[in-house]
Amino acid sequence: MTKLEPRSRLISRELLLYAVIGGSGVLLDYLLFLVLFNYFGMHHQLANALSTTAGITNNFVLNSLFNFRKTDRILVRFLRFYAVGIAGIVLTFLLLAVFSTWLGIDANLVKLASLPVVLLFQYTINKRWSFG
Repeated sequence: MTKLEPRSRLISRELLLYAVIGGSGVLLDYLLFLVLFNYFGMHHQLANALSTTAGITNNFVLNSLFNFRKTDRILVRFLRFYAVGIAGIVLTFLLLAVFSTWLGIDANLVKLASLPVVLLFQYTINKRWSFG
């Protein structure tokens, strides 16, 4: 009896875990923004900066410990991860500008369609650069 080769997966375990961790960061970001802005009355831009940083930090810690399992050179890795997070924000901004502002596509659809694009962009760079 011969062993069958395992099927190659379309989505790796690492990418799936990265997406789940990313979801936890988005949830933290949004809930913290709501609390800072609505409960504490913080200016929306400051609340956004703090909540975004908390989400990115959450994702970095969880990816470091449970996904990529890299805890050396922690400050360098964090700064790279944070830069990739900011690059994702910029990429989303550009996609919204092109497809919504210039081409007139509903911003809700553009934002939704941008999510997997930004996820793959950030995953690829973080895997190779932040955690490589």
